[in-house]
Amino acid sequence: MDIKKEAVLLSQYTLQTPVAIMEVCGTHTTEFFRTGVKDIFPQGLRLIDGPGCPVCVTSNDYLDTAIAIGWQYHCIIATFGDMMKVPSSYSSLSKEKSKGLSVEVVYSPMDAVQLAVDNPDKKIVFLSIGFETTAPAEAVCVLEAKKRNIKNFFILPGNKLTVPAVKVLLDSGEVNIDGFILPGHVSAIIGKKAWDFIATDYGKPAVVAGFEDHDLIRGTLLLLNLITHANPSVVNEYTRVVRDDGNPKALEILYSVFKKGDASWRGIGTIPESGLLLNDDYASFDALQQFTPDVPPPKEHPGCRCGELLRGVIIPTDCPLFGKACNPEHAIGPCMVSSEGPCSAYYKYGRK
Repeated sequence: MDIKKEAVLLSQYTLQTPVAIMEVCGTHTTEFFRTGVKDIFPQGLRLIDGPGCPVCVTSNDYLDTAIAIGWQYHCIIATFGDMMKVPSSYSSLSKEKSKGLSVEVVYSPMDAVQLAVDNPDKKIVFLSIGFETTAPAEAVCVLEAKKRNIKNFFILPGNKLTVPAVKVLLDSGEVNIDGFILPGHVSAIIGKKAWDFIATDYGKPAVVAGFEDHDLIRGTLLLLNLITHANPSVVNEYTRVVRDDGNPKALEILYSVFKKGDASWRGIGTIPESGLLLNDDYASFDALQQFTPDVPPPKEHPGCRCGELLRGVIIPTDCPLFGKACNPEHAIGPCMVSSEGPCSAYYKYGRK
């Protein structure tokens, strides 16, 4: 169907009762605003932000540990750029770099491996943060480092798995969620079937969607139809990329290097089997096993409500700091820093 016709159908959709849907992915959060699709939502449809921003759900003690390792062991910290301004308990990578900490922004995990090759007299610690989408690439860089016998490359494990987080949200019952828009890129790795539990175990509908405006419109329409007809199914809108079983080769590579373990999520707490830790065969690349830094106790900014936001309890404008004390130039919490953060999306596109 033509996208203009679908847009009209969405804008004119009649809801008998209010409906709340959660977009799990941070990129979806941004794209719903940026493309204007959220502006054509029918009356009564509410979008709830989920825990799908990897930078946002990374707890403060992770960055505290990275900074402590960098200073105490004279390491070069290699990181993606969106981590630079994320507040830790006491500082940020950007602030510490201005004080002399060695921090290098990389654009891929393999750049960090090359950094180790180019600086053989330095220890390189790569901040491995992301979901199932990026974790296979990080597994590849560990395999490459082992193959080339690179001794000065390490990763600080921080990757997380999205399915356990969604299960925790559903089990908590803290927020009434009528249906889910599921992340297309994560699903390209783990497959549509990995989400079937939402329908079979919890009786909720969900749609795997892509990130273009037509994906968002069609995915929302599909989800509203499922909700309206009380049809608890998981539907794949993103068929040009996502398969039922995902990408078996990527999963094979991922779990040849990593194993599941407990992980701490901002605002949610520790979720069993929701993180990725290095297998024993690759322990020599694990910064947590090679360094034992003295890390001060973590703390949160008393006014930051990122935790509630990532659980879907509030929206960014409910936070009294939003757009005032907390803005992109002076972020109090990570949800305002990351390009996938809900506060960032609301600040850039959603303020009226």
